[in-house]
Amino acid sequence: MSHDPNCLFCKIAAGQIPAKKVHEDDDLLVFHDINPWAPVHVLVIPKAHIPTLADAQPGHDALLGRMLGLAPRLMKQLGVSNGFRTVINTGPDGGQEVYHLHMHVMGGPRPWAKG
Repeated sequence: MSHDPNCLFCKIAAGQIPAKKVHEDDDLLVFHDINPWAPVHVLVIPKAHIPTLADAQPGHDALLGRMLGLAPRLMKQLGVSNGFRTVINTGPDGGQEVYHLHMHVMGGPRPWAKG
């Protein structure tokens, strides 16, 4: 499994930086966003360091599918019942701020008002 010692999310996945975890398995970690845009806002990250969605390889297809498949189960577990939004920002023009692939999953009453 690849790891970038300078990556914030790699440090969170390694337990070096605390996070409010929602789910963890061998390949994925889900934790609450520290600057939420919605009443429920979690980040789904692979534990392996993949800088952006554009860097994902065919071998990552199953991992990407698991990230998406986990979203509705987590939202239900977190009490979101009226819909949610998934967002993957990719690269500078896509608004990516942390260069470790991550999927925002946001739910609650109309969280998209911020953008």
